[in-house]
Amino acid sequence: MALDIATTAFLAQMASAGGPALHEMTPEQARGLGSMLESMYGPGPDVAKVVNETIPTRDGSEIPVRVLVPHGEIQGMIVYIHGGGWVIGALNEFDTLGRRMATQTHCVVVLVDYRLAPEHRFPTAVEDSWDGLVWAAENKIRFCGRSVPLVVAGDSAGGNLSAVMAMRARDRGGPELAAQVLVYPVTDCDFDRDSYTDPENQLMLSRASMIWFWDHYAPDAAQREHPEASPLRAEDLSGLPPAIVLTAGHDPLRDEGQAYAKRLEEAGVPVTFKNFPRQMHGFFTILRVLPGSASGLDFVAENLTSHLQPVTA
Repeated sequence: MALDIATTAFLAQMASAGGPALHEMTPEQARGLGSMLESMYGPGPDVAKVVNETIPTRDGSEIPVRVLVPHGEIQGMIVYIHGGGWVIGALNEFDTLGRRMATQTHCVVVLVDYRLAPEHRFPTAVEDSWDGLVWAAENKIRFCGRSVPLVVAGDSAGGNLSAVMAMRARDRGGPELAAQVLVYPVTDCDFDRDSYTDPENQLMLSRASMIWFWDHYAPDAAQREHPEASPLRAEDLSGLPPAIVLTAGHDPLRDEGQAYAKRLEEAGVPVTFKNFPRQMHGFFTILRVLPGSASGLDFVAENLTSHLQPVTA
């Protein structure tokens, strides 16, 4: 199915600006793309409180987190881990999305700014995300006023890290997660799936750019096959929290996202899955510019409601 009109126009606008393809850039150049897109999103909705903190990591470093507290009664807390191939992405670039997510879900949203590759390769992003998740769980009552369901969510590389967080929480006896939200997640390191090689999927994200991301994040091929890098390769996916999984029709990651959803279902995990056939990778976060982003967020908010039941702990 063809891309929708808004996406086609957006890609034409990006092409007219010229410049090298992402996989031909340095990481520093690529990080400039995120700030450029940020300027298109505009401000997000007003929230009751914004708290910026720096939290310690287990290796003695520190990472920033941003807590967005919506108006009204709090229904849950979402730890959101951003995408960007583990190489690009920053808190400010996901502030508008976080505000919209907080407002629509009535949840406190915690944005975790994990350290990026290649300066910090695998498993640093995993460890930082874990530290962010544990910190959020320990501070639920502080920001939510009571104990509420905890959710981990993320897009692309953030979807990868969210899936890994769900496995870690299961294996380490908590924090207890009510759900995991995986938006076109990276779940494997196989570049030869049909969705990777389809010429129609070589858009903002391409097979070449995914290889570029993996080369920066985990240059050792053996590391890439570790379940905390490629969660699709985990032996056991049973006992994980319910999953909401979104994929895009024109996305190299489409097939591995769908494969992960299927494996979760086979393991007995409740899964709500939807493919957005006329969208490309990145549509969920390209706010205001692509109408598909609103549809994706609506899908998440509507399906997350049933998982946000009060907890007594």
